[in-house]
Amino acid sequence: MAAASDPVELGAPWGPARPEPPPTRFHPVHGANIRVDPSGTRATRVESFAHGVCFSREPLAPGQVFLVEIEEKELGWCGHLRLGLTALDPSSLAAVPEFSLPDLVSLGHTWVFAITRHHNRVPREGRPEAEALAPSCPPALLVEPHLCIEQFRIPRDRLVGRSRPGLYSHLLDQLYELNMLPPTARRSRLGVLFCPRPDGTADMHIVINGEDMGPSARGLPAAQPLYAVVDVFASTKSVRLVQVEYGLPSLQTLCRLVIQRSVVHRLAIDGLQLPKGLKDFCKYE
Repeated sequence: MAAASDPVELGAPWGPARPEPPPTRFHPVHGANIRVDPSGTRATRVESFAHGVCFSREPLAPGQVFLVEIEEKELGWCGHLRLGLTALDPSSLAAVPEFSLPDLVSLGHTWVFAITRHHNRVPREGRPEAEALAPSCPPALLVEPHLCIEQFRIPRDRLVGRSRPGLYSHLLDQLYELNMLPPTARRSRLGVLFCPRPDGTADMHIVINGEDMGPSARGLPAAQPLYAVVDVFASTKSVRLVQVEYGLPSLQTLCRLVIQRSVVHRLAIDGLQLPKGLKDFCKYE
């Protein structure tokens, strides 16, 4: 894997000279109430509302998205998932803090933000904060297939969370394409990455359902290994990792897009002569 400290040409595409990073996994070091499945791709908080801090198993490469999907919610708690980066090696921690905010952040070299139902957009330099908080209409997935974040261009398809189809899905397909899942909803997808700058620092970006929230932290040490931080906190009970495609889309993704464009709404996919796994993938993966 290309470590965070390896030199990288700004704007360099993923390809033979810069191999795509390996699949992401959760670190074996995590909060006391977290259980990670044998594949290392699902983290569940088994009790209480805290001690749910998790890390990426490896430092992230520049432009690599650590993407999680909210799988389970738990009623009765106030607060949601927290997401960010840390330059602290999880293996070096004497104990994993109870909370990412403020406990882990107070150790230094850590940048974590709470995901909320509203107001996740970060003000850009030279622009008023009110503009960041103003609602925006995200572009349709099939119209804007790539998400461009600084020097990186990432296929948007896997970044977008989708609701499970139901009885009235045909009425909601426009919202399905426009990526209108609330940030803290079940099946919402949230990611974090960093983008190096020419001065040797990096910007941290949070991505919510295929939409870049803007630089949420600046001045990160790009020369140091940076690990993802996911705090499975309060009403968020379980998350799973989603693997992101960086180069050309896979044949599976291309087939899905053709199928989705050929039907009136998602429920019509059930009537196609296709394997169940492929139909499920086309409806809500």
